Amino acid sequence: MAENKNFVGIVGCGVYIPRYRITVDEIARTWKKDGRKIAESLNITEKAVAGFDEDACTISVESARRAVKMWGGDSQKIGAVYVGSESHPYAVKPTATIVADAINAGPELTAADLQFACKAGTAGMQICLGLVLADMPYWIDYGLAIGADTAQGRPGDALEYTAASGGAAFIIGKKKEEVIAAVDETFSYTTDTPDFWRRQHAEFPRHGGRFTGEPAYFKHIVGASEGLFARTGLKAEDFDFAVFHQPNGKFPARVAQMLGFEKEKIRQGLVTPLIGNTYSGSAMIGLASILDIAEPGQKILAVSFGSGAGSDAFAITVQPPITKKRACVPVLEMIKEKEYISYAEYAKFRRKLKTL
Repeated sequence: MAENKNFVGIVGCGVYIPRYRITVDEIARTWKKDGRKIAESLNITEKAVAGFDEDACTISVESARRAVKMWGGDSQKIGAVYVGSESHPYAVKPTATIVADAINAGPELTAADLQFACKAGTAGMQICLGLVLADMPYWIDYGLAIGADTAQGRPGDALEYTAASGGAAFIIGKKKEEVIAAVDETFSYTTDTPDFWRRQHAEFPRHGGRFTGEPAYFKHIVGASEGLFARTGLKAEDFDFAVFHQPNGKFPARVAQMLGFEKEKIRQGLVTPLIGNTYSGSAMIGLASILDIAEPGQKILAVSFGSGAGSDAFAITVQPPITKKRACVPVLEMIKEKEYISYAEYAKFRRKLKTL
């Protein structure tokens, strides 16, 4: 059989989830709401909260360091670093350059920050896939794509119950002896849909209520998935696992059913009920959790979603090197390391308290 010249995929991944947690009930009690009812409607019990000294940059650095450790390669060979987030600490000053320096990637690389709401990290993965496969004078051996956020939610707003902190990093390469999960195909579906936005200088985002579900999330997830199915000839039954963007715990389960996936296939990657919506990190953390248990030959469907709106879908086949290369701490074990905080501490950590 002829060698697949387009063989490319994930050679290492890393996840960072802050240890602090606040329960939905604690937030609801502050605003005199019914916490049990809210938790049931969202299928979320608590969310991860970045500490006072943590931001999207520190989360990206820690995720990247863990990805490099899992990969086991020379970070100087990484030729591209892309960080997707909607909570970059600087409006003008890239997070990507800080990450590159922190992992000792060296100056001979291309780097940039990306923004497309919750799918900016998977957009970075697509760019790295293209650069690694590029047949031109400038090409790279490895690329690093990160999705990380310290998601914002206006105090008292519905988003406050889900907007969480966390991130994941994936190193992309094409050496067969290193690739733990080959990306067989990717497909994107994008429209101009005003479901969620934050203007320049605005501290908190706004959302267009009725646009959030059917015209935004479901239309784009289904559009990207069905486009991928048509391009590859694959169907839901051909996949062993699936992970979708997780704005809450209900939407992924519903879209999985719409596409013909059994609940068991999304169980391992469905982490939002335990840590909240980590925005750009959401689908990527879920994918990393699946890679904690997936075996060679198994197939994974991963689909992100970013408000505004668009989805990136990936058909992934797990490769033999994964049996010798797993994360030091599985995602679900990492989630168990936690410390509960009060709403007052949460407001302090996320700088919701203002001084004149």
